[in-house]
Amino acid sequence: MLRGIRKGRLAFTLLSTTSLIAPVAAHAQQAGDEYSGEIIVTAQRREESLQKVPLSINVLGSESLENANVASFDDYAKILPSVSFQSFGPSQSQIFFRGVSSGGDGLHIGPLPTSSMYIDDVPVTTIGGTVDFHVYDVARIEALAGPQGTLFGASSLSGVLRIITNKPDPGKTSGSIDLQANKWGKGDFGGSVEGYVNLPLNDMMALRVSAFYEKQGGYIDNKPGTRTFYLDDNDPTTSVTVTNDALVEDDFNDVETAGGRAALGIELDDSWTVTPSFMYQHQVAHGSFLWGPVRDVQANANRPAVSAKPYLTVTSYLPGYNKDEWWQAALTVQGKLSDWDITYVGGYFERTVDNRPDYSYYSVAYDSYTYEYDGVTYFSDATKFIGPDGQFLDPTQNAILKDKYTKFTQELRVSSPSDKPFRLTAGMFLQIQTDKVFADYDIQGLGTAVDPYWVVPFPNSDTAFRTRINRKDRDYAMFAQAEYDIVPSVTVIGGIRGFMAKNTIFGFSGLNFGSSVDPSICFPTDIPDVPCQSVDKKIDESGVIWKGGIKWQATPDIMLYGTVSRGYRPGGNNRRPGVRPFKSDTLDNYEIGWKTRFGPAVFNGAVFYEKWKNLQFGLVPFGQNGVTNTYNAGDARIYGIEGDLSVRFGGLSLSTGATYVDAQLSRGFCYLDATNNPDCSLGESTPSGTRLPIMPKFKGNATARYEAPVGAGTAFIQATVSHQGGTRSFLTDSDFAAVGPTKGFTTADFSIGMNWDRYRVEGFIQNAFSSHGILSLNTVCAPQLCGEYAMAYPTKPQFFGIKVGYDY
Repeated sequence: MLRGIRKGRLAFTLLSTTSLIAPVAAHAQQAGDEYSGEIIVTAQRREESLQKVPLSINVLGSESLENANVASFDDYAKILPSVSFQSFGPSQSQIFFRGVSSGGDGLHIGPLPTSSMYIDDVPVTTIGGTVDFHVYDVARIEALAGPQGTLFGASSLSGVLRIITNKPDPGKTSGSIDLQANKWGKGDFGGSVEGYVNLPLNDMMALRVSAFYEKQGGYIDNKPGTRTFYLDDNDPTTSVTVTNDALVEDDFNDVETAGGRAALGIELDDSWTVTPSFMYQHQVAHGSFLWGPVRDVQANANRPAVSAKPYLTVTSYLPGYNKDEWWQAALTVQGKLSDWDITYVGGYFERTVDNRPDYSYYSVAYDSYTYEYDGVTYFSDATKFIGPDGQFLDPTQNAILKDKYTKFTQELRVSSPSDKPFRLTAGMFLQIQTDKVFADYDIQGLGTAVDPYWVVPFPNSDTAFRTRINRKDRDYAMFAQAEYDIVPSVTVIGGIRGFMAKNTIFGFSGLNFGSSVDPSICFPTDIPDVPCQSVDKKIDESGVIWKGGIKWQATPDIMLYGTVSRGYRPGGNNRRPGVRPFKSDTLDNYEIGWKTRFGPAVFNGAVFYEKWKNLQFGLVPFGQNGVTNTYNAGDARIYGIEGDLSVRFGGLSLSTGATYVDAQLSRGFCYLDATNNPDCSLGESTPSGTRLPIMPKFKGNATARYEAPVGAGTAFIQATVSHQGGTRSFLTDSDFAAVGPTKGFTTADFSIGMNWDRYRVEGFIQNAFSSHGILSLNTVCAPQLCGEYAMAYPTKPQFFGIKVGYDY
């Protein structure tokens, strides 16, 4: 089975992909005419030609990834039209398909993601978001749009992103080394070194090892600033002024990423293979990857005006960083019993995150908050703390956020022969994932304060608010999906998945005197560093989801299909006492699609309509100490169309693709009652017809590539133009009014290079004309309070460099 990496399969990338990136001349593992084969995918848990699969799939082959200089999540998300995301920086992103987003994901004690990421056959998406997998020695990336719940289960509500790595090959010794030097347009220099080696140990065994190191320079400047806190009045004599002089630095958001993978392929005989594998990645990102505030802040009785910051500048008062370290061990066993394929996949994934964002705008927002009562203006006193010498303390709040995620998965599945009229894939799945949450919100010197006013610091610390919660999510499932050829050209499809999901949270979240809501809700505990236990909740759910469809192979080159499918996402618990658990949400998808080839042209696409029921949404009720609750916030409907067209004329390759999505609430989000639970008798706070956030209505790109022989090699030049429309930043009307929308933008990328013998050289420039696009707007606390200080996550600014490679 290791020898199943066939040349034709690897070589064909342009005419069978919706990636919009044309292929480069073959190298490393590729040979022959790269346009004569077909791309093989495993989106339905068996090997099939992309053009025969009745699903909407974007595929980025190895050459497409190389041509587009894809190294990180942001790079490939940009060229997947159905994908949108929200981000605070490297390894801090949430991914969405087809606009299925409420904007409230990524919380410790909140909804699971709406989409899953798999590395090979093992899920790696964590409660906190998507890992920023360094893309190297990868066979392809498959983006499966729409619910994939029958075969992939929980958290594949809107889609699945699969990264398929290259496997050990006992047929030959091969390897590669790649070097890159680069620079941000007005920012700092960087570079990377990558390499892999494939070593046959004998005729039945091979080892494949890859490793990489990347240093990415910074491009955001931390400018000097002065900030005055007026505490509980506007008297300058009772104020605190702070500066960020010690932190001023240009290009301060640099990133270092290092890691590698190893896989041992063992052919036990002609039918059975065993492949243990291990991968590791460590990333450290310094500074802020958000710039802003993006708009002017008007003065009020308790604060001066704040001017919007220029593009790619910020005034940070705390040294921020994000450390993300993860590893995965997996075992894959493949074989045959009679003529049935048997596959076992077991995996263990562990991820540790240490995040220190600049949380200072939280303090600014609370200090400047004023309210009216009986015609009198009152000032916030939430930032007034008196030190041991009678001085006012700097109330800047520092967030120390640590998470340890684990994920244990087991899957066993069987597949009937692919050449029979009736084809079945069935199996069992187990997943147990945990998140140990360690969060402290500190005010420097609070532990020595003689008058901390409203807060009692935790012993031997400067911590005002603390969370120590253990979360566990368990998923158990049995599934089956079948196809039957009524006649050779017409196939009916059916699938079913029965599941059981459990969620538990246990621990403490609150102030030193107890729960953040009710001090009486506090019980003895052995959890270190907290006064008591204030959270102990569990919820169990079970259900069945399904899929049905029909496929018509009208001609060898034209396939039409229609599917109806349901995806689900398990529910969970809220840490706040008295707030009900949130239930699972479901997405029903109705889709008609086509896969066609007309001579040198390939045209694929789909139209879809989706109904999202009981969508899960995280919200901070105003005045509730910043604690987020998750609700089932109404329903939504989504319709759209997506497609791609690619064609080749001699050495000229042209490709284009796009997605149009119209996503909005079909049942509004109700106001909250006195217990912080939705009560529709009070009316709708966000009415039906409200647009869903994050996803632009239109996203697309187009690529032209020309290749020609030059001497003993092949030269090429490539240009790609990408565009996406504006977005709504937040779901609720009040949050959106506080932050505002993002605007659409267009970027252009160019590359030129040459390949000869075993050598490659290329020069490239991305975002050549320095488009100032904004991918998401973010706040450090509830938008109603912190929305005026919204920060922007930008599209990749101008970036250029040169890379060289050698294959053997």
